[in-house]
Amino acid sequence: MTTDVPRRRADARRNEEALLDAAAAAFVAVGVEAPVRDIAVRAGVGVGTVYRHFPTRADLVVAVYRHQVEACVEAGPTCRAETASPYDALVRWIDGFVDFLVTKHGLAGALHGDGSRFEALHAYFLERLVPVCDELLSAAAAAGEVRDDLSGYELMRGVGGLCAGAEDDERYDARRLVAVLLAGLRAGSPGSPRR
Repeated sequence: MTTDVPRRRADARRNEEALLDAAAAAFVAVGVEAPVRDIAVRAGVGVGTVYRHFPTRADLVVAVYRHQVEACVEAGPTCRAETASPYDALVRWIDGFVDFLVTKHGLAGALHGDGSRFEALHAYFLERLVPVCDELLSAAAAAGEVRDDLSGYELMRGVGGLCAGAEDDERYDARRLVAVLLAGLRAGSPGSPRR
């Protein structure tokens, strides 16, 4: 009987991971108001399983947000290990960060004015992601690939600003503007400080 307990826990973790991934995909496709029924179908579980793990929509949204923050954290070292240059690692990580920002759309509304919960999530976001961006940016600067006068926080704010509202305007391509921003980081690009 004791061997069943770890197996049940592993199954529960897998179900929760599948739910979080399915909810994130649904949020990207439809927004945070995606029907729970659709999320359950995407995850291959029953609606009751969704509610058992996440009793309210706000609980689900917060869990998806935290899950994706952790995925961004884990992506930092992966990008470094799988790319030839620190700049390429930074670009790849920022691309994933943009994906994350898309799923964040509607977060405040889903929390229905729970300002303290939203503020706690924002603090968590900064605490976990700024060090990753700082590390990638510092590695690229140390390699002489990007300018060295910008912090990870500033870069993340810039990317976030470029992504804000992009989902509401089909004529606006936030990824294109983010690519321009990243190209402008290159050492020796116009406007970069002279060494």
